[in-house]
Amino acid sequence: MNQSTYIIAEAGVNHNGSFEMAKRLVKVAKVAGADAVKFQTFRAKNLVTKEAMQADYQVENLGEASSQYEMLKKLELSFDEFTSLKNYCDEIGIEFLSTPFDHDSVDFLVDELQMHTVKIPSGELTNSPFIHYIATKQKKMIISTGMATIDEIHEALSLVAYGLARPDADVSIESVHSFYKTNEAKDILQRFVTVLHCTTEYPAPFETINLKAMNHLSEELALSIGFSDHSQGIVIPIAATSMGATVIEKHFTLDRTLPGPDHVASLEPSELMAMVEGIRQVERALGSGVKEPTVAEVKNRVVARKSIVARTDIKPGEIFKISNLDIKRPGNGISPAKYWSLLGEKATKFYQKDELIDE
Repeated sequence: MNQSTYIIAEAGVNHNGSFEMAKRLVKVAKVAGADAVKFQTFRAKNLVTKEAMQADYQVENLGEASSQYEMLKKLELSFDEFTSLKNYCDEIGIEFLSTPFDHDSVDFLVDELQMHTVKIPSGELTNSPFIHYIATKQKKMIISTGMATIDEIHEALSLVAYGLARPDADVSIESVHSFYKTNEAKDILQRFVTVLHCTTEYPAPFETINLKAMNHLSEELALSIGFSDHSQGIVIPIAATSMGATVIEKHFTLDRTLPGPDHVASLEPSELMAMVEGIRQVERALGSGVKEPTVAEVKNRVVARKSIVARTDIKPGEIFKISNLDIKRPGNGISPAKYWSLLGEKATKFYQKDELIDE
C-alpha cells in the first residue's frame, strides 16, 4: 500500500454472476482512479447451509425472500473467471483483490493467483479457525470490524498475530493469548494488518456510522486504521479520510437499480469517480500538520496585511503620536504590532500623508 489513502472499489457480487459485468466493473474502478478493485470468492455450498435465510436488508433489496444458498449460488464466479479477472487487472494496471469465504478460495487466491493482500470481512471476524488459517499464509491482511465488540477484535487479532508469526505451530488459546501480549506480536501486526471500522447495514444510516470509533480503534490497537463504508453517497468516506483513514473501501455498481443484494447501497460510476477525487483533494488539504505560512500565503501577506503609515504630513523631529499615525494596507512596512513602541519616538525625515513609516 502507498502512503496516500488506499482506495478499494468494492465490486463484491455486483456482477450478478456475470463475468462480462465483472470485467466492466474492473474498468470502471480503473477509470475512477481506485487503487484496487475487490470481489468476493466463495462456493455457496461451503459458505452457508441450504436452510440459512437472507438478512432483512437482502430481502428488502432483492424484493423477495429466499435462502442465502439460493441467492449466493446465482452470484458465484468460477476460479477460471477469477483468473481471467486477475489477468485483466494486471493488464490495465489496477490491483486485484477478492475476499475469500472458504479454505478452497483462500488457497486459490493466495497460492495460485498470488494475491498480496487478503481482506477479512466483518462476518468472518469471529471465525477464529478461518482467520488463523488465512494468517498462516503470511500476507498483508485488511480486517473489517462491523458488528464487533472491542474484545472480539482483540481476540481476532491475537489469532492473526499467532498465525503470522507461528504458521506451523499448533494452536491453543493459552499460547495465542500469551503471544498476543508480546512486542513481537505488536510488531508483526503493525507490519501486516490494517483494521477497518465498519457499520454492517446496507445502506447504513448516517446516525449509525460512528466515525469517532476510528479514534478508539487507533488508540486501543495502535494499528493502521481505515474505513469500510456502507452509507449512501460519498460524504462519509471523504470525512473518514480527513480523520486519517489509511484505507477506504466502498461498494460500487454499474447501475444502482440492478437486482441484487448490494446494488442499492453502492455508488454508480460517476459517483465513484467523484469520491476518489474528493479523497485525493482532502489528502492534499491535510498538509504537514505544522502551523506555518504556506508558500501561497507568503505572497499574499503584503496585500492582506497592514503597515503603520502617516495619518498627516509629518515633519522631521515631530513626535509620532496617535493623531499623526494610521494603519493601512499594504503590509510591506512596519507591522502594526510595533505601533505602541513607535509612539513617542521622533521622526527622522519628512513623511507625506499615507506614506509608509520606515523607521
